[in-house]
This record gives sequence, C-alpha cells and structure tokens, in this order.
Amino acid sequence: MTEELDVRGGDPRLPAKCSTASQVELSQQMMPSDANPLGNVHGGHIMKLIDEAGALAAMRHARRPVVTITMDSVSFLSPVRVGHLLTLRASVNWVGKTSLEVGVRVEAENPITGEITHTNSAYAVYVALDDEGKPCPVPPLILETDEDRRRWAEAEVRQQIRLQRTKKKS
Repeated sequence: MTEELDVRGGDPRLPAKCSTASQVELSQQMMPSDANPLGNVHGGHIMKLIDEAGALAAMRHARRPVVTITMDSVSFLSPVRVGHLLTLRASVNWVGKTSLEVGVRVEAENPITGEITHTNSAYAVYVALDDEGKPCPVPPLILETDEDRRRWAEAEVRQQIRLQRTKKKS
C-alpha cells in the first residue's frame, strides 16, 4: 500500500518540494561593528540577517529571485553580545501561488561556555519573480511530518491575518 503525498499550495505544474530541500542555516560571529556601545548587537543587524536567511530559503524553494513582502513582528527575547555565534535556521512553512512564508529561528551561542540562547523567531513572506521582475508561480510544498503540517496550519492563520490587515488598509 502506497501512502499518498501531502502536497499543498503552489503551482501543480511545477515539481513539489519538501521544506528540507530548501532549509538554510547561516552562522556568523558577532563583531564590535555589529553592536552598540554596550556590546549588544543592533536589532536591525539581526533583522537584516533574518531577511537574508529567509530569502535564501525562499529562493532555494522557488529557484527564482525573491523580494520581501512582509516580516511579521520580531520580538527580541534576549540580547546578542559581541563575540557570540549567531545561527539562523530558515525553513519554508507555507506557499501560495507566487508567495512563500519562511520561518527563521535565531540562536546565539557563547563559544566559550557553549550556552545557546533562543533570541528570537520571525516569519517573513517573499514573492518569487520571473525574468521581467513580475510575480511568478512557485512549486507546491510537500508536508512530510506532523511538524510540517502544524507549521503549515499556523502559517495559513498568519496569512489570513495579513490579508485582512491589507484589506483594511485599502
């Protein structure tokens, strides 16, 4: 008996992909140029790295250039200090026709003590672009695990909230 794949979103004419095929992990040591006079890394620098990791995961899934459409609120749970190793893990949670939501988890490691702290998480939405810079279809997402299905369901709720927020502004 063959188990049927759980394939969702995207353009069914494109080959579906699992989130593991496009995951990105970036690590970078935080330097004094990244921080304020107190030795805490600027939130804006961390947000830039979140956007880079998220965009890379979106591009790996779409195999197209992408642009950032929105980044949900980012809360900083604990400071990142100069000298810490910042690691960002990005994974595609959800895909629409031309857009993708990517979740990014950020952790800071003190390389001397080995202590790892979850500093923040963020969700960003990207749109894939064709050769003329117009939105283009993205591949469907294969949900392999219960965790994938949970992340998809939560992303759908966030997407509906984003759409409602956009509708209210117009």
